Amino acid sequence: MGDRTVTRADLAEAVFRKIGLSRTESAFLVEMILEEICSTIARGESVKISSFGSFLVRDKNERVGRNPKTGEEVPISPRRVAVFKPSNVMKDRILDQHLRRQGPSAGPLEMLKAAE
Repeated sequence: MGDRTVTRADLAEAVFRKIGLSRTESAFLVEMILEEICSTIARGESVKISSFGSFLVRDKNERVGRNPKTGEEVPISPRRVAVFKPSNVMKDRILDQHLRRQGPSAGPLEMLKAAE
């Protein structure tokens, strides 16, 4: 598995190379898109990007947690959290890449999946 992380600068560079906007315009475009996604999620709305996935806001109820060091029970207050749910297209792409990395040594179940 690669441990490389794609950054905003990487996204802006990809826009620059593939679309041909200036580096400044590419960075601004990436910033605008990310800001729109963030502000929509912050308002509690979902963001669905076809063939990629959905960003959803979920409400978590109050619950009792435990301090791992002391074992003391601590109440965890209710809160809202953002979650990402990948689309089936994204899940399939991830699985395909995984199977390709397995190569010819993949087991019979993986080979059947790859043949589909």
